[in-house]
Amino acid sequence: MSVALITHLACLEHDTGEWHPECADRLRYVLRALESEEFLPLIRESAPEATVEQLMRVHPEAYVRDMLAIAPEPGERIPLDADTIFSAGSREAALRSAGGAIMAVDAVMEGWAGRAFVATRPPGHHAETNRPMGFCLFANAAIAARHAQAKWGLAKVAVVDFDVHHGNGTQEIFERDPSLFYGSSHQYPCYPGTGAASERGRGNVVNAPIPPGSTGAVFRSVWDETILPALDAFAPDLIIISAGFDAHKADPLAQLRLETSDFGWITRRLAEIAARHCGGKLVSLLEGGYDLDALAASAALHVRTLMEA
Repeated sequence: MSVALITHLACLEHDTGEWHPECADRLRYVLRALESEEFLPLIRESAPEATVEQLMRVHPEAYVRDMLAIAPEPGERIPLDADTIFSAGSREAALRSAGGAIMAVDAVMEGWAGRAFVATRPPGHHAETNRPMGFCLFANAAIAARHAQAKWGLAKVAVVDFDVHHGNGTQEIFERDPSLFYGSSHQYPCYPGTGAASERGRGNVVNAPIPPGSTGAVFRSVWDETILPALDAFAPDLIIISAGFDAHKADPLAQLRLETSDFGWITRRLAEIAARHCGGKLVSLLEGGYDLDALAASAALHVRTLMEA
C-alpha cells in the first residue's frame, strides 16, 4: 500500500520551552526513525498551510483570527493556559499541522496515496471549538474530517483515537453530528478528565476508559469488544486516526503499560475495517508520545504497518 509521509520543518519552530514534554525533539525522533531503507517507498510531501476558510469549518472566525493574531517576539513564549504555549514559530507550525491533515485527506481521495501519516506538531485532539488546551491550538483531526465532507462529499467520517489522553476537543466538535464518529481508548482517570463511557453524543461517540496500570491485553480487549464493532457498524467512508503513542509503558505522562507491538496491532485492525468500508483509505495524524525512543519505535511500527497491512 502506498503511504504518504506529510511533514514540514516549520513544525520544529514551535518553541514550547526547554522542559516542556511536547518539544521539537519529538518530531525529530519520529522523522529520524522513518529515514531507514525500509521507508524509502514513502511518498514524502511538505505540509501546506491551512487557510482561514478551512479552519473555520470547525472553529469560529473570531477564534481563528484571534489565534493567528498572536505575535510573540523571537524567543518569547506566551502561555495560553498552564500547558499550551504560543511562540514566534507556533503560527506557521499550527497552520501546517492542520494543512498537513487536509493534504492527507486529499492524497487518499485523489488516489496518489492509499494511506497517509502526518508527522507534524502541535497536536490537535484537545483543541475545542473555542479553546486551545492540552498542547493543542487547532483541532487537526476534526478539520480533516470536515474537509473530507466539504470537498469530497463524504457522508460519514470517523476519527479513532488511541492516545492515552481523551480527545475532548474532537468529541466536543463531533458529539452533536451523527455524520461523524468518534471512538477513543484512554486512561481514566487522567487529563483532561473527560471520556467516561456514559459520554455517547448522539450515539456517535464511543469511549473506552482504561484504568491506570492496564496492559496491552486490556487495550486490545476494549478495542475488540467496544470501539471496533461500533466503527464497523458506522461503516465510514474515511477513517482518520489520532495516533498518540503515550499509552506506551515507557511514557512519563500516564500510567498505561502498552508495548510497542500493541500499536502495530491496532493499526492492522483499523486497516482491516478501512478495507471493508473505504477502499483501504486511512489518514493518520501524530498526537502524543513523550518518551522519545518509545515514540520513535511506535511511530515507525505504525507506519510500517500502514505500508504492509
